[in-house]
Amino acid sequence: MTSDSPGSDNARPDIQPGPKGRPTPKRSEAEQARKERVKPPLNKREAMRKDRERMKAQRAKARSAMATGDERYFLKRDQGPGRKFLRDYVDSRRTVGEFFLPIIVVVLFGNFIPIPQVQVIMMTLWLVVMLMLVVDMTILSIRVKREFRKRFPDDEGRGHAFYAIMRAMQIRRLRLPKPAVKPGEVV
Repeated sequence: MTSDSPGSDNARPDIQPGPKGRPTPKRSEAEQARKERVKPPLNKREAMRKDRERMKAQRAKARSAMATGDERYFLKRDQGPGRKFLRDYVDSRRTVGEFFLPIIVVVLFGNFIPIPQVQVIMMTLWLVVMLMLVVDMTILSIRVKREFRKRFPDDEGRGHAFYAIMRAMQIRRLRLPKPAVKPGEVV
């Protein structure tokens, strides 16, 4: 009697191999899929189509990974502890930049109203928002440079302030990689 026979103490019917999440394909389906993977494209157009589909799938995978915060799929510009600090620093504050685009859309549609007083108000609002944006981004740039030098004294890289400003100018919900900190949290 072997040790794996049903009557022995070593047989464990409650342990099953882990689920793989999909049924085993039929042999004919598996062979067909293998042939498709191996078969070279017949012409240049088909090769380009397959390449586009492959690139589209890769971009979708990278985008979903960026949305979930998987750093392996971040773009080169977003990788590293310094860039993570900059993202968190910007995301922990509210800036004029993240409200800039919606305000400008309101100003644009407000200028279509044929009442001169409304148009003057819209242009004044546009000038005030632009001034506030320049001041806010200048202050952000100075603070980012100072904090970055404190935390990463060895890093001689450039473009950190520009990276922070570009992130601050995006609408918070549309930022990629997604914000990891909430506004008001200390970084």
